[in-house]
Amino acid sequence: MKFAYRFSNLLGAVYRQGNLNFSKDGNSVISPVGNRVSVFDLKNNTSETLPISTTKNITCVGLSPDGNLAIIVDEDGAALLVSLVTRAVLHHFHFHKPVSSIRFSPDGRKFVATKDNVALMYHAPGKQREFNAFVLDKSYYGPYDETTCIDWTDDSKCFVVGSKDMSTWVFGAERWANLIYYSLGGHKDVIVGCFFEKDSLDLYTVSQDGTLCVWESDTELDGLVLTKKSIPKEEEEEDDEEERIEGQEGEVIRGKAEAPKERKTKNVRFKQRSKHFFNKEGDFNNLTTAAYHKQTHILVTGFASGVFHLHELPEFNLIHSLSISDQRISSVSINSSGDWIGFGCSGMGQLLVWEWQSESYAFKQQGHFNNMASLAYSPDGQYVVTGGDDGKVKVWNTNSGLCFVTFTEHTSSITNVTFTSSGFVIVSASLDGTVRAFDLHRYRNFRTFTSPRPAQFSSLAVDLSGELVSAGAQDSFEIFLWSMQTGRLLEVLGGHEGPVSCLCFSPVQSILASASWDRTVRLWDMLDSWQVKETLPLTSDALSVSYRPDGQELAVATLNGEISFWNPQEATQTRSISGRHDLELGRKETDKVTAKQTAKGKSFTSLCYSADGESILAGGQSKFVCIYNIKEQMLMKKFEISCNLSFDAMEEFLDRRKMTEFGSLALVDEGAGDGDGVNISLPGVRKGDMSSRHFKPEIRVTSLRFSPTGRSWAATTTEGLLIYSLDSSLVFDPYDLDLDVTPASIHKQLRLQEWTSAIVLAFRLNEKALKQEVLETVPHDQIRVVCSSLPDIYVEKLLGFVAASLEKSGHLQFYMTWAQSLLMLHGQKLKNRSGAILPTLQALQKSIQRHFDDLSKLCDFNKYNIRYAVALSKQRGIKRAAEEDKGEEEDEEELSEEMSEASLDGADMIL
Repeated sequence: MKFAYRFSNLLGAVYRQGNLNFSKDGNSVISPVGNRVSVFDLKNNTSETLPISTTKNITCVGLSPDGNLAIIVDEDGAALLVSLVTRAVLHHFHFHKPVSSIRFSPDGRKFVATKDNVALMYHAPGKQREFNAFVLDKSYYGPYDETTCIDWTDDSKCFVVGSKDMSTWVFGAERWANLIYYSLGGHKDVIVGCFFEKDSLDLYTVSQDGTLCVWESDTELDGLVLTKKSIPKEEEEEDDEEERIEGQEGEVIRGKAEAPKERKTKNVRFKQRSKHFFNKEGDFNNLTTAAYHKQTHILVTGFASGVFHLHELPEFNLIHSLSISDQRISSVSINSSGDWIGFGCSGMGQLLVWEWQSESYAFKQQGHFNNMASLAYSPDGQYVVTGGDDGKVKVWNTNSGLCFVTFTEHTSSITNVTFTSSGFVIVSASLDGTVRAFDLHRYRNFRTFTSPRPAQFSSLAVDLSGELVSAGAQDSFEIFLWSMQTGRLLEVLGGHEGPVSCLCFSPVQSILASASWDRTVRLWDMLDSWQVKETLPLTSDALSVSYRPDGQELAVATLNGEISFWNPQEATQTRSISGRHDLELGRKETDKVTAKQTAKGKSFTSLCYSADGESILAGGQSKFVCIYNIKEQMLMKKFEISCNLSFDAMEEFLDRRKMTEFGSLALVDEGAGDGDGVNISLPGVRKGDMSSRHFKPEIRVTSLRFSPTGRSWAATTTEGLLIYSLDSSLVFDPYDLDLDVTPASIHKQLRLQEWTSAIVLAFRLNEKALKQEVLETVPHDQIRVVCSSLPDIYVEKLLGFVAASLEKSGHLQFYMTWAQSLLMLHGQKLKNRSGAILPTLQALQKSIQRHFDDLSKLCDFNKYNIRYAVALSKQRGIKRAAEEDKGEEEDEEELSEEMSEASLDGADMIL
């Protein structure tokens, strides 16, 4: 069960390329990230990455009108039909060529995909139990160049296709007598968007040079006439369904750019009603993307400069414009209600959701737009901090999967990041010659550590107390020590004869381990004048060093592909693992030698112990992360972090179809440049050659960390920050199983109200649903009694289950009572085994902290609302009292007037 980790989420990247989509309810954004798809819930402020992946980067996503299905197409035209309800792949299909756009009809019966200069209309999969594969219905030819965009009429009778040849084509989805195809011109550049008006054939076309054409049709949608009047639509579709065969050629409709011939029925005609230009203000640049909301008549256009415009059509009134990025806007989408507009910028990896009515951001996220270099978990496992080559330090919430703070003070690549033991301070080292400390309370850089002479820091470590900060330089071979309290340089440790590759403090003592390219690991005693306590000789250059959580063992990764384990007290090697063959490197397209030969120079560059210290994670310049059992010195599992062939060095052998007598086709530069058209890599390039026009990043793992809770681990890779979580529901792992341990016997014990024996049996069977049922059946007043009579061996198991359940359950007080009773009654015994149960306690702390944060926000909100209500009632009371006083005064005045009138009348009578 320990190795049943499954991919759970992708952090560090929110958008790469392709089109954005909103869910049916308009509360979630569906964003393609590389070869995966992430769903961002805007109302609950959470993100989720679907457990599916394509073989190359995704270029377009089509969403069904009911929001249950999605068609995902990659760069090569390979498509997946995915259920967004079950998160499962239902069908695989290949278009054999790149697809530029894909769109379902509003009734959900058909979908159109455009590739090259043809639009293909397929029957969409229905709601029947048996699955209908993609069946081609019609092929529409018309444009002379590649097609770019699609839109449907509201009743699914017609669709329009834009093209790079500056023409727009309207096609009939059925066999209409008066509209088979219609070609529209009027533009001088590539068509970026074409949109039908609501319940009408009137349409708008937008081109790349910033021109909008408004087209008016002389026929309403009801005026379209079927060619075959004798066959009802329903019967025709039933006949079609019986004859459907996947891959069969459908009907071919070829359009010609000429005046339509006269027929008995009057043909649909379009005329250009008006033409508008976006460059009136003088900020003209290429228009890159557009979206139109039919209900509110709002057109959103994005430009290459990062500016977007909102216009109301058909009058073309500018509502507002705003610059949201300094890179081109790649995709725009509007949600169903028309309130939120989603923007994707592929250059910076930005995803923004703009609420145009209040002119504010509803969602704003940006990943590292370059490689990630390092990561670290907070002590409670609630946050992850990452540092990237873009010089940014980002902090991510592991529960929501979103970044909540970004620090941009560094001016060069980040090489290492770490948390202090308090969890509220982040320390980062950079190639700009500084080490910076950031405060998570006030979100500020409160300490900046520098060296007497400029040095590029490649490694970093902070001691257990959080007082000592150490960083290793890669050019001067020295280790610098600073005080966190004062910010002053305490000592410069010299002695290494090569660059310091990694630093690590012991988790139990003030001892610093430093690994270097001089084939040694030195142990420095921080309490004894910073002297070298031991020097561990190695057989090759040291690349990474890591302490076991209990501090009793040290693991070192070396350049020859080995992981050696040392006893730090006795300075002796206890065991070693040779892992070079487990890396299974791929061959880059530009490599002149095979992957097998290249592997001789590769090794693990990152190590991390598991929370219990029994296994170790290792990763390097490969698409695999290996997990080894230390005691048995054997490989337990290999995790393939990516299957994305858009990265370099993914396959062991090059594709023979791309090999010519002059070498690989990948070496031929497609750009129209000088010279003989061959890419020459810059020497020493390891992260993908940015000098070439055809750039493919190389797959690699730069950093690995286990969560302190022991239930997940994370890896920073070329693809992003990958989180792998322990999914216990996938594994049946009973404990002390017997023939009598059955669900029936457990339910019998519950009926007899034998709570302790029922819990023991449930944990022996070890099924999550059954354990939860048993625990939640126990009466609240019996919890303390049950905990006191529970055998010691099951206390830790129950505490771990309570910690896991508390994180997601709504029964907050109930599970808190269980946790309190277990800790109060068995605290002393648990304290004796504190090292073994530390991950369980940290998981419990993480769950409690999360609920505390949520409840404190809710309580504060309620408190302010109550104060407001009280103040409002007081104000109304004062107003009411004032009105009553005023009323009483008026009554007294009226009474006095009446009395004076009465006295006057009496006087008149007397007279």
